[in-house]
Amino acid sequence: MFRPKALALALALTCSAVISTSHAATVQPSVVIVHGAFADGSDWGKVVPLLQAEGIKVTVVQNPLTSLADDVAATQRVLNNQTNDVVLVGHSWGGTVISQAGTDKKVRSLVYVAAFAPDAGQASKDLGKDYPAPSGVKDITADKNGFLYMTPEGMATGFAQDLSPEQTAVMAATQGPIRASAFDDKTSAAAWKGKPSWYVVAKEDRMIQPDLQRAFAKKIGAQTTELAASHVPQQSRPADVAKVIIQAVQQSK
Repeated sequence: MFRPKALALALALTCSAVISTSHAATVQPSVVIVHGAFADGSDWGKVVPLLQAEGIKVTVVQNPLTSLADDVAATQRVLNNQTNDVVLVGHSWGGTVISQAGTDKKVRSLVYVAAFAPDAGQASKDLGKDYPAPSGVKDITADKNGFLYMTPEGMATGFAQDLSPEQTAVMAATQGPIRASAFDDKTSAAAWKGKPSWYVVAKEDRMIQPDLQRAFAKKIGAQTTELAASHVPQQSRPADVAKVIIQAVQQSK
């Protein structure tokens, strides 16, 4: 028979364990965002505060954009620092990165935003070969170091045509150039095969054909949202993009 003090202690420990278990089961995932080529983490500066306002922990990976392996490694370092499960978000080239890095056991679900969604063994450069070349790619230029840039004109008319000239001028100045050979790098995994996915199609995209985006979304079985936006809906339609990410967080608890 329990003594009164022992009984009280046992009840307290039981209640504490129940509360702790319940809390662990309802802790919402954090969000890790992987930016694309011709950008850096600031490309997500309008979405991050909207997620934080919902109490969501957010980290934006700063990709070196030197190779698929290097960007996956940068993403993996961020994932290693997360204490909760993760909703992993990728924009454009970042979709290739999350398709590989998303196999991490912490990643519960994936969100693709106007992004590549390769299968295992595919290179990004080959994904649009059955579609007309999007008009914005003509404004990509290479430097003598083997890196690719968007020209200021291309940033304004092909990459982010629905933003102001002032905004696109800043984006051109702060862009992250990508090593051209990165687009030849092949993935060795396709995380979307085993995890729930969401896809935001940018209907006015001039960098990745909207029909190609729709094909990606269908292939990966994603919950799909279409937005009348350029290649950067996170800049021109941040509230709508945040809404999709929040939905992924809520459904990934």
